[in-house]
Amino acid sequence: MQERRLTTASKRILVAGGAGFIGSHLCDHLMAMGHKVVCIDNLQTGRKENIRAHIGAERFRFVDADICDPLEIEEPVDEVYNLACAASPPSYQADPVHTMMTCVAGTLNLLQLAERHGARFLQASTSEIYGDPEEHPQREDYLGNVNCTGPRACYDEGKRAAEALCYDMLRAHRVDVRVARIFNTYGPRMRPDDGRIVSNLIVQSLSGEALTIYGSGEQTRSFCYVSDLVRGLVALMDVEETPDGPVNLGNPGEFTVNRLASLVLRQIGVSRPVRHLPLPLDDPRRRRPHIVRAEQLLDWAPVVPLEEGLKPTIQWFRQVLGEMTKVDRARPPHLVVPTATVTAQGAT
Repeated sequence: MQERRLTTASKRILVAGGAGFIGSHLCDHLMAMGHKVVCIDNLQTGRKENIRAHIGAERFRFVDADICDPLEIEEPVDEVYNLACAASPPSYQADPVHTMMTCVAGTLNLLQLAERHGARFLQASTSEIYGDPEEHPQREDYLGNVNCTGPRACYDEGKRAAEALCYDMLRAHRVDVRVARIFNTYGPRMRPDDGRIVSNLIVQSLSGEALTIYGSGEQTRSFCYVSDLVRGLVALMDVEETPDGPVNLGNPGEFTVNRLASLVLRQIGVSRPVRHLPLPLDDPRRRRPHIVRAEQLLDWAPVVPLEEGLKPTIQWFRQVLGEMTKVDRARPPHLVVPTATVTAQGAT
């Protein structure tokens, strides 16, 4: 493992998946810190609109590429963030083989790039590593309860395999690796069609539709606002001593889906009927991060309450849906409004 190339404040940082929801917010943060950013995205689920503010900037470069393909960056690279994978069930199940290969072949390509450049590497893993957990809250040393042959396995097992690759490279002293296990994250730039519970409930509420709730609605999730998550990712990358294992990043506040629906309706100021559908296969019943490791290693904890984070998130969806209504009534595929037929709600 080579020494890091740069010790000054300004670094060249590669963000794979940088045009996506979380990745674009990370690019914003890194640009605001004065770094040079290379954003790589195949735009499968990311959107160039998310990074429009940086296109043409001297310190920013966008590369339209799939990390499953061999990749080289000519200029020196100091850090690599790997956020390149579809993260919502409708997206990652649409092409499960590509999802698995993104997690495995794509992660290996980025690890080898980091090795060539002597760059520090951060892998965006997921709470889906824990599956439908039998331990609550979920600690990093919990080995999980994942169905390795189910419809979510392309993502769950793909991310588990990616972690294994990361730690094999770390143990071989080839790459300085950090792994973040990301729990449910929300905020502006979520796609209206991503099928996750926050976006589903907000879009359905704004569109006058019945709210889709799977099962009884008493299953729980913990919702982290995107700015809090980005702070955690950067803190994990920046901590000098390599952590001896993955670090959970998420908000430990635990909410039932029913309570989330009530909060959304109250903030939007509407009443909607509810349609209950069966739980999707392998949908976790409870999800809450144990974040003591993040608190101790990174001096990090989320600060944005769900009630506060929902306000800009709802405003984002108001704007997107309003633009769709005025500009493109045909509703192109990347901005289809979810309806009660959406069949998943639990991914990171």
